[in-house]
Amino acid sequence: MISLKKYLDQDHVETIPEAEPAPRSPSVPIADANGLLPAAMAAYRSALRGMSGAGLQACPMLGEDLKRGLDRVDDSLSRNLTVEKIDNAERNVQGQLDDWGRLTAQHYQKKTDEVKEILMVMAKTVESVGQRDQRAATQLAQVTGRLKKIATLEDISLIRTSIEESATELKNSIDRIAAEGKAAIQQLQSEVNTYQARLEEAEHIVSVDSLTGLRSRFWMDRYIERRNSEPQSFSILIVDIDDFKSVNDEHGHQVGDELLRQFATEMRSGFRTGFIVSRWGGDEFVVLLDCGADEARSQTERLKKWVCGNYTLPGRSGPIKLNVQASIGFAARKSGESVRDLLARADADMYAQKKTAARGKR
Repeated sequence: MISLKKYLDQDHVETIPEAEPAPRSPSVPIADANGLLPAAMAAYRSALRGMSGAGLQACPMLGEDLKRGLDRVDDSLSRNLTVEKIDNAERNVQGQLDDWGRLTAQHYQKKTDEVKEILMVMAKTVESVGQRDQRAATQLAQVTGRLKKIATLEDISLIRTSIEESATELKNSIDRIAAEGKAAIQQLQSEVNTYQARLEEAEHIVSVDSLTGLRSRFWMDRYIERRNSEPQSFSILIVDIDDFKSVNDEHGHQVGDELLRQFATEMRSGFRTGFIVSRWGGDEFVVLLDCGADEARSQTERLKKWVCGNYTLPGRSGPIKLNVQASIGFAARKSGESVRDLLARADADMYAQKKTAARGKR
């Protein structure tokens, strides 16, 4: 990661000049002598956003926490820059990346260990079946040898006794084989069920957004890909909360997180069965509507009335009342269109709605 601290320590960026050169105070606002600081900050913040997205794709289960942390750093660098703030931001970013890397490695190591355990259970089961079959073969060979000797006997009573003993032993051998086989299969089934439950739990964690309880971007992205390969029509809505950044700036990220939870609840309850709501990231949501363009347009208007309006959120000094508005972009799937292009059309429509709303406030 590029060090902004090193950049500031060079001659490109200086504090406001004084009569005599003086050491830069960490809390003094930074003055950009050569006009390069805005470009450097834009590049740095862009790199932070890129790392957020890469972390989310690399490990969706842990990437959301990394994204939230880097987003907070990004927000802190948008105003009132000081050397101390930049220095703290760099340490924060490095710490978050170190934690994310360690936890991600542990996460995938755990999944690797689980797969190894499943393979070991199957290998042991195969081994036990082989040993059982070897014992059975030995027992059957002994019975077969005894039956062959019957042909050399002349006493009928001895022949009958030998046949009865051989038949009993043969039945016992077969019963043991069946019992051991059933026990081995039951043991294998129990082990597989245990690991299957653990894998399903892991898949559930990845498929659900930890903050809102909605479907995660990881799950939704794959679901849209699958739907796009089927002939049935569907539409996409992209919902973005207007001025969400100001909520975090003025009231803190805990209030912002609570707003996202309440907004997600309204989103979920605002649709009928078959319409799937997901949190795409930050304050952005994606909805898959199981219908064509006409119904999707009417659902867009209905949703805007449903989710926008007054929200009451718990704050440090008491309830906080906010009037929340959202911009909603819409796109109906076109035949032969890629998912990327479909989402890009919905995203462009959402930003068009956002610009229209901003002009209306002026």
